[in-house]
Amino acid sequence: MMTELNQASSKNAQPVAQTQVAKVPVNVLIVGVGGQGVIMVSKVLASLCQQQGYEVKQSEVHGMAKRGGSVFSHVRFGEKVYSPTIPVGQADVLVALEWAEGLRWLPYLKPETGIFIADTQKIVPPFACRDRKHGAANGYAKETVADISQMISNCYAADAGTTAAELGNARAANTLLLGMLSTTLDFPESEWRDIISKFVPPKTIDINMQAFDQGREWVERYDPAALAQGQAEAGSVAQQPHQVQFELPVITEAWCKSCDICVKFCPERCLSLNENQVAELTKPELCTLCRICERLCPDFAISLNYKH
Repeated sequence: MMTELNQASSKNAQPVAQTQVAKVPVNVLIVGVGGQGVIMVSKVLASLCQQQGYEVKQSEVHGMAKRGGSVFSHVRFGEKVYSPTIPVGQADVLVALEWAEGLRWLPYLKPETGIFIADTQKIVPPFACRDRKHGAANGYAKETVADISQMISNCYAADAGTTAAELGNARAANTLLLGMLSTTLDFPESEWRDIISKFVPPKTIDINMQAFDQGREWVERYDPAALAQGQAEAGSVAQQPHQVQFELPVITEAWCKSCDICVKFCPERCLSLNENQVAELTKPELCTLCRICERLCPDFAISLNYKH
């Protein structure tokens, strides 16, 4: 199940008042890692705002999408919008599809009223893995949801990736975050659904609608006690990494798009593209279970499962 909200975020964020839009544009910043759907989220929001009759300015950087790099998109809407970029400290809502990317952009959030919506999944870049042995410490951000909620009153951080996977498609995590975002902007729920349906593949509409519902419902059903328990269990595992074991990487061939990222970044050169240009574990005896391939795959085609 999804990681619940902590005590510091016990009150639901109030929607950004649309009556204020005429005077001051609403600023929404969407950030994440290549392949997560940052651009899809921003285009859904921009299209919805246009449909509501607002002027919209959108600015994005997505050249790193196939390289596992940072991707971000500024969306500003109102009666009149002059600049496509959001100044530091002026974002009404910050939506993060990856935890560390969300932390990187926190200075852009409005200090008192800003709303932080984040997926807690961690995509650790290769340079953060100084020791490739399983369970070794890395250079990834150490701040927890509890830490951030002490700084930001409107903090909504959920394990969207896991919940989307339970629904049948891990890539629907961005739609789940759209569901959470929809509770902060005063637009009709039905129109969110209509726009999302136009941007997702036709065969995935049902799952994406379920993910959207999960996001909306989650904002209303947080459980601080469950969060505390989950963090305690996570801390216990972190202190005893040698007790955690993984199976060798499993590759879902239908999801592989031959981007070659896993092959190029594998420290032990365990992977290669086969004759069908699909990633394949060709040297399993060299695999150290460092999980770099899993974390960098933009299409979630690689997974390392816990041993039972």
